[in-house]
Amino acid sequence: MKNNYAFRLLNVFAETTFGGNPLCVFEDARGMDDVTMQALALQFNLSETTFIFPSEKASARVRIFTTGYEMKFAGHPTLGTAHVVREVMQTGDKLSLEFLAGVVPAWAQGDAWTFTAPHAGKPKTAPGQLPKAEMAALLGLREGDLLDAPLWVDTGADQLLVPLRNLEAVRRANPDSAALERWPESSLGRKTAYIFAFDPDQPGRVLARYFFSKKGGGVAEDPGTGSACANLGGWLIANGRSLPAAYQVDQGAMVDRPCRLLLNVTEEGAIQVGGKVLEIGRGQISI
Repeated sequence: MKNNYAFRLLNVFAETTFGGNPLCVFEDARGMDDVTMQALALQFNLSETTFIFPSEKASARVRIFTTGYEMKFAGHPTLGTAHVVREVMQTGDKLSLEFLAGVVPAWAQGDAWTFTAPHAGKPKTAPGQLPKAEMAALLGLREGDLLDAPLWVDTGADQLLVPLRNLEAVRRANPDSAALERWPESSLGRKTAYIFAFDPDQPGRVLARYFFSKKGGGVAEDPGTGSACANLGGWLIANGRSLPAAYQVDQGAMVDRPCRLLLNVTEEGAIQVGGKVLEIGRGQISI
């Protein structure tokens, strides 16, 4: 006997219908096992697919799967799933979601959602394993393009942050997929790099790109990465930048999926990431 499961398709950090980072959310995943969820994530072939379950700690419990593995936390799945939970569970504009990384609060003004990163206290950081020159080469850049040494930051999911000197270097980056074996790995075994630069002409704006190794080989680029944006907040704290701080982070234009992420770091060090969520479709799958 087959079971029917409803899902929704959304674009997160979207300013237009076909902007933002796509997400699939299953409204009620009770009855699914890990193998099924992983298979569905591969079936939909998006960067992440989420599955909603009941929770004793929060408004809902959420599992996040990429096409190859489960994640303990991710940013655009948080906002997109919160958007669905609000409507399905009638929670109102303030709710919380339980992830493997912990309980994350989220709140909305209309279709604009914000979450607080699950880190507690000072964000975890660690030096990048590679010298600046080698990391720059892996990104198709020169050592002089790097503003500072790469730094691992973890405010919910660890990622390698690479600050660049200017916007032109961010746009020029072209990772070397033939050298993936030399890329540093995260705690989940992921090979990623989040590059960014501050806009000198528009204070409060950042241009960012996020690269990751694809299943089966090669390098892909993510349109809008909320967890990495949160880690940018951690980078600001780790580097002693003045607080409170607020930035608009632009990402995704290079892959024709422009995203706008809003980053706020409070004086106490709480890291908040926000953006608009647009639902573009619904469906049902029988398995």
